[in-house]
Amino acid sequence: MSMAEEQKSFDNLSACRNLLKASVDNSTALALALDKTGPRIAELDKKLTVLEVAIRPGGSKNCTFAAVRDHIGLALGPAVAVLKILDSVRELERSLLSDSGPDSDLFSYISTIRRFEEAMKFLTGNCNLAIQWLHGVNQFLEDNSVADDRYISNVKRSVAILEELLATGEQARRNGKLLCGAFDKLEISFQQILTEISAPVGLANSSPSIPELPGHILRKLQAIVEKLNGSNRIKNCISIFVEVRSLNARNSMRALDLDYLEKAIKEHDDVQDMESCIHEWSKHMKFIVKYVLENEHSLCKEVFGNLASGVWTGCFVKIAVESGILSFLRFGMSIAESKKSPIKLLHLLNIFSVLEDLRMDFNKLFGGESCNEIKNMTRDLVTKVVNGASEIFWELPLQVELERRSSPPPDGSIPRLVSFVTDYCNRLLDDNSRPILTQVLRIYQGWKHEKYDEGLVTNQIYSIVREIAVNLDAWSKAYEQRALSYIFMMNNHFHFNSLKDTKLRDLMGDSWLNANGNYKEYYSALYLRQTWGKILALLSQDNPVSSTISDSPKKRLMAFNEAFDDVYKKQLNWVIIDESLRDKMHKLVVQTMVPAYTSYLQKYSLVEEHRHSDVFYTVQSLENMLSTLFKPKQVKYTSSSTIGSHFTGKQRNAVIDQFRFTLTAM
Repeated sequence: MSMAEEQKSFDNLSACRNLLKASVDNSTALALALDKTGPRIAELDKKLTVLEVAIRPGGSKNCTFAAVRDHIGLALGPAVAVLKILDSVRELERSLLSDSGPDSDLFSYISTIRRFEEAMKFLTGNCNLAIQWLHGVNQFLEDNSVADDRYISNVKRSVAILEELLATGEQARRNGKLLCGAFDKLEISFQQILTEISAPVGLANSSPSIPELPGHILRKLQAIVEKLNGSNRIKNCISIFVEVRSLNARNSMRALDLDYLEKAIKEHDDVQDMESCIHEWSKHMKFIVKYVLENEHSLCKEVFGNLASGVWTGCFVKIAVESGILSFLRFGMSIAESKKSPIKLLHLLNIFSVLEDLRMDFNKLFGGESCNEIKNMTRDLVTKVVNGASEIFWELPLQVELERRSSPPPDGSIPRLVSFVTDYCNRLLDDNSRPILTQVLRIYQGWKHEKYDEGLVTNQIYSIVREIAVNLDAWSKAYEQRALSYIFMMNNHFHFNSLKDTKLRDLMGDSWLNANGNYKEYYSALYLRQTWGKILALLSQDNPVSSTISDSPKKRLMAFNEAFDDVYKKQLNWVIIDESLRDKMHKLVVQTMVPAYTSYLQKYSLVEEHRHSDVFYTVQSLENMLSTLFKPKQVKYTSSSTIGSHFTGKQRNAVIDQFRFTLTAM
């Protein structure tokens, strides 16, 4: 109904009111007249006793008048009430149509709406009652012929007026323009209040602050919700709430860089990139659950908690979905469903740790039936994480064994697998990962109805280290040069011997650590004897090899130089990774070679001749060359034989001088 139509209806009601008042006045006069007629008839009854038969109808008429008087009296009360209520409705209507609306005083405005509704309800109730009694009066008058047609017509017209008023009141109470407009104003006010109190939660530090809602604001929101719910307008109210608060939740997340949530899993092949994404995911997941959604959950409960069960939880779920919680769960699912790899185990443990930390929060926030989608996705994610992590953990020794078929590093350094497994085991055993891994395995065994073995993690790490040791033995035998296999084993045993103050060392024990130290020394000695011991033997007359060479000291020196050149060229690209071990080996090699070489030159008075030779090494050049061995990405140095065959003496010395300058710069 439009405002113009409603105004017309109220104008008609005013006219009806005047007519109804006139009818009531006439009814009152009729009742008074009847009161006076009754005694007169009684007096005639006393005087005309001889006409007893004729007077009997008069007595009946006396009773009839009394009955009419009673009917009219009963109809007068509701009719007068209708007139009074109409005045109140007019006054309330002016209040609801005022420009200030709920902005000036929300609670007074809601009270006015409530009083208007009650007035309209009271109006229709009294109209119904007055109509019923007037129908009775009309029927009684027609049946007993105690009034003329004009009076009966007025009664009927009064009934019609009341019926029209009843219909108008019913329509205004149900869906009248006036009430609809008042409810619209309440919805607008509801949205304004929500917008004013909505502020994004900031992730400025480790403990974001959640804005606290003032009590008087909460009471306003609750009052509007209560009123609109009682008037069947709660759906609009919920829609407004979800729209405003969802926007607020998205604004809280918008300040974060969430692009990684949309990346395909193949884009996370880079390990560091993946770990960075999971680290961000962990931080953001805790933020959205513990702060953003916790805030929305509390507000939904406070505002809609007094309504029917499920209303406020349904409202919260819509906000949670709009905030992006499903995107976070889908990201975790993409990791859980990616291809198996050892590093994936660490990722899954991180995800499980976050989910476990948030388990109580999830139970609180998403425990209702309306949260089934989130609950099911979370349950599926936990299942995939536990199963995936457990399966990868069980396969770790086998994965190490399968790497045995690969080739060792050509430079004798530490294989990537050894470094990876060492770091990997330490990460599994650290104070953060091990409890989570144990919990995951315990859950997995429980699902399989198997008893959990407390030594499971320890035994599995033992198996991994044992397989690595077997791999090292197999790889060392793959080298064609035995000296390189010694360098390889020395590098790797030193690597394990250096694992002091680590979780892996704590697990394996001192005996394991010391054994690796002893093996390092053992292979170091084998290398020195296998390589430099044989070369030095060429300078000895007692050596079987040198016995085939002329006894000339120069001839033996030339043989030594050729053998040295050959070894140097072969070992120039061999690597000792650890700097301290490399320095130690440099010293051992120099101590093995240089004093013996110097002694030989001095013994046969070859020092001065050697100094001007284009073929022999000086003591210093020999030492310098030895110091270049085993360095990663070292400056390559050309052997003396090559120099002797391609350069003159002066050119060769210039190259050596340049080499010394390079060493100094290094």
